[in-house]
Amino acid sequence: MESIIRTQDVRKSFGKGDAFQQVLDGVSIEIGKGEFVSLMGASGSGKSTLLYLIGGLDPDYEGQIEVCGKQLSSLKEKEMAELRLRKIGFVFQFYNLVQNLSVEQNILLPVKMAGLDVPAYKKKLDEILEITGLTEKRRAKPNQLSGGQQQRVSIARAVLGEPELLLADEPTGNLDAKATAEIMELFRRINQEKGITLLQVTHSPECAAYGSRIIRLESGRIVDAEPEASV
Repeated sequence: MESIIRTQDVRKSFGKGDAFQQVLDGVSIEIGKGEFVSLMGASGSGKSTLLYLIGGLDPDYEGQIEVCGKQLSSLKEKEMAELRLRKIGFVFQFYNLVQNLSVEQNILLPVKMAGLDVPAYKKKLDEILEITGLTEKRRAKPNQLSGGQQQRVSIARAVLGEPELLLADEPTGNLDAKATAEIMELFRRINQEKGITLLQVTHSPECAAYGSRIIRLESGRIVDAEPEASV
């Protein structure tokens, strides 16, 4: 299987002297295109830090990280921004929606900010609204939506441009059990129907089970990684 993520001996630390903390300590993983992988670990295990490094949000690390065929350390700032824009979608625990914009305006915001042709995305917008169950809410503002609906807006925004990779950091952390199950089913559908590789950080065994395999981190090290699944 062709890899979309490959890390080799990745190390990340914060602070100096008495405040020094080794957050990642020689992490090597490989994720194939089309996989749905859950990255598990207790609070402080380094899982979110690893996700941010893979997403190119923090350039300060040791080791090698390859994403979508690109060695991140070799990319200039503009090239990194282009990779994130074209190839990677992000979903976070907090929805980060613009409150005075409608659902469809929030979803289209990255397209508009990138200077792309917004009308050309109408068909994709209609499709992602249907997939996320937001068609009837397209004119609504975020404060008119439940938490689960707001998270679906952020997911729709992340996948509108059909990225190769979707990175999700505790995406159900603020949701109740029913909304959590709905979001995880949505991730599964996006992974299967769109072929988008999905890497989620979670501490929930129930959420992790939606993935095709689980990688576990403990104190910045891989302690258990199931074999790569065939997709």
